[in-house]
Amino acid sequence: MLTKLPNVLTFSRIAVIPVMVGTFYLPEGYSQWIACALFTAAGITDWLDGHFARRWQQHSELGRFLDPIADKLLVGAALFMLAASARISPWAVLPALVILSREILVSGLREYLAGLRVRVPVSRLAKWKTAIQMTAIGVLLVGDAGPSLLPVRDIGEAALWVAALLTLVTGYDYLRAGLPHMTDEQPRRRLRRIRPLKSIKPSRVL
Repeated sequence: MLTKLPNVLTFSRIAVIPVMVGTFYLPEGYSQWIACALFTAAGITDWLDGHFARRWQQHSELGRFLDPIADKLLVGAALFMLAASARISPWAVLPALVILSREILVSGLREYLAGLRVRVPVSRLAKWKTAIQMTAIGVLLVGDAGPSLLPVRDIGEAALWVAALLTLVTGYDYLRAGLPHMTDEQPRRRLRRIRPLKSIKPSRVL
């Protein structure tokens, strides 16, 4: 299971995180391009592991568990380091906070619904959100090391705001899909139908 290519790609996405974080402690310039290249490569593996898992029928519980975690670790680490190193403006921290909050909300919701054996499919809008989000972070990782003729950081921050707005929409969609299950009182009513033990006659217990 650990040697299957989709799982290897997922593990590589996690392994690249400390290397990407390490580039923030190097002199600015080429290190920013290296960080962008590592992040982009990790984002490509996110598509590749799902593609190969579907094509070769190599779905596994380990892959289902690690794949969303790897994505959130990668995005969270990149946004945190961008904010900590002041490579984004204070206003750009707000969409980053929205994105991270949504990821936590959706992760908790998916975990809850998984206990009820309810699966929430990924919408097309959520895929667009992910694509814009990954592009925005990649651009921000380059930042001031990009072409001087282009406002690279401004472009990245604008894309991050767009991703944050889509994050709110898709987060609301997931929450709306999960609310009927969270507000369902059917399990409580079923518990009420169970007869207390003291009401059972001794002859039946024996």
